[in-house]
Amino acid sequence: MDVEGRRVLITGGTRGIGRAAALAFATRGATVTLGYRSNTQAAEATLTDLPAGEHSVVQADVSKPEDCERLVRTAAERMGGLDVVVNNAGVGGRHRIDEDTVDGWQAAWSRIVATNLIGPANVAYHAGRWMMNHGGGRMVFVSSRGAFRGEPDQPAYGASKAGLNSLAGSLAQQLAPYGVFVGTVAPGFVETDLAKERLQGAAGDAIKNQSPHGRVAQPEEVAHAIVFLASRGAEWSTGTIIDVNGASYLRS
Repeated sequence: MDVEGRRVLITGGTRGIGRAAALAFATRGATVTLGYRSNTQAAEATLTDLPAGEHSVVQADVSKPEDCERLVRTAAERMGGLDVVVNNAGVGGRHRIDEDTVDGWQAAWSRIVATNLIGPANVAYHAGRWMMNHGGGRMVFVSSRGAFRGEPDQPAYGASKAGLNSLAGSLAQQLAPYGVFVGTVAPGFVETDLAKERLQGAAGDAIKNQSPHGRVAQPEEVAHAIVFLASRGAEWSTGTIIDVNGASYLRS
């Protein structure tokens, strides 16, 4: 997969899937800017682990519109351009009608949609405007199988990811005349630090057995699909959603 020389911005780029994607891009000769919300220690650790290059980190909370503009502008300035944006930052959290107060329910929806859908839309706006005026580029959105199968314990998460799929498809059509190609990756369960507690708990075996392979994805397997969509030669996959769930959920 050819991404050598590409200048890549990854939101949520310092842990889990984002970290794996950063390493995958950097080892293939790309320059990477890592966006992160609050964990400076993880950001610096990931930056240190990247192969030699002009990589950098930028603190930004994508739920804040002004941070989205600053993140894209700073990344483009530091790297001397912007070829690829990976919208990976996301949050979840349990919220159910049969458990929550109305205030808790509304707070969960506001927090999750702001980060998972409105934030990526704002990043895409600023990145898209830049790419439109500089010869095109790539956008990759990290969605979820929950967009298709539903998320009964965190419906705002599933809904936000379904919205992300629709956003990516709309942008693939809208930005095509400007040479901007847009793709989406929809993982199932992934073995990250955030998922470790559930995977090691009582539900761990059931989660793994959702796939006929009896395991969940590694972050590197999701990163592989992300890099593919950003690579030279993948242009005609614009508008595509790649499922990375080990056949744990099949859709027609």
